[in-house]
Amino acid sequence: MLRWLVAFTPIAGAIAFPLVVPLTISRLGLAPGVVVALLLSALWFIAMLRTAEMPH
Repeated sequence: MLRWLVAFTPIAGAIAFPLVVPLTISRLGLAPGVVVALLLSALWFIAMLRTAEMPH
């Protein structure tokens, strides 16, 4: 796995989540905002697991 991807994954989620979820809530409402929060957090969690580096 590329090191930049491993380093970028937590940063991308930490920046995207607080930006996307409030914008979705303000434009579309609370229910779509909750759905986006659940989907985004699940995708971020999966990406973090896939790019995790385990010590040998």
